[in-house]
Amino acid sequence: MSKVNLAISGCMGRMGQQLIKSSRVDKNFKLTTLTENRLIKKKISGIKPSLNNQNSFKNVDLIIDFTVPNCTFEILKIASKLKKRVVIGTTGFTKKEESLIKKFSKKIPILKAGNMSLGINLLMYLTEIASKSLGNNFLSKVYEVHHKHKIDHPSGTALMLGKGIAVGKNKDFYNLLGKKYLNKKSFPYGKKINFNSIRKGKTVGEHEVKFSSGKEIITLNHEAFDRALYSEGALTAGKWLMKKKPGLYSMRDVLNFK
Repeated sequence: MSKVNLAISGCMGRMGQQLIKSSRVDKNFKLTTLTENRLIKKKISGIKPSLNNQNSFKNVDLIIDFTVPNCTFEILKIASKLKKRVVIGTTGFTKKEESLIKKFSKKIPILKAGNMSLGINLLMYLTEIASKSLGNNFLSKVYEVHHKHKIDHPSGTALMLGKGIAVGKNKDFYNLLGKKYLNKKSFPYGKKINFNSIRKGKTVGEHEVKFSSGKEIITLNHEAFDRALYSEGALTAGKWLMKKKPGLYSMRDVLNFK
């Protein structure tokens, strides 16, 4: 397989910087384009970052996007015109925006994941199984910790795990969406799924799903130590996406979890 010409959007962000490092050591990719939502005068890894426009993306095969929703849709509009594949690691989309991404996926292959980690996607799978097996006798809640600079809360991964609980119960996630706490020492279970987000230090990511019957508690958790696991996962997803037809895919598809 020839090398994939890669574009990384949000190249100045934490994940953008990590993706640059990971793509430089992955022989399947040739880093071709870097973009940001503002002008950057200096070169990064020998490439001068540009703005998101058709000229920036015309010679690439794949765009990996870890930015913010507004920027993601800017990229999707361009990618759909140029017929480019897109891996979306951006989080914080509304229900309406999620539907809009589905519409774009009818024109181009899109892989979207709130988290690119193998371990997190396994945790999601186990969450669905536990939720289905435990039924309505158990209440659930989701806890997450990220570095102090992370803006959105709950994290995209926490929401993804909440969706896993809903899938297990065969219920609509948005009808089960409970309270969203920030930096609380403790938070309650509820009939709906409550979330607590901690923002501190340089924590890469911790996620925990709890199920309680009042008589026993079952805990599923995952802790990330190195941001490279996300960038490497995104590159694995991108390589996989190169062989796919238009559609909306997830890491579950990449990892072949049924």
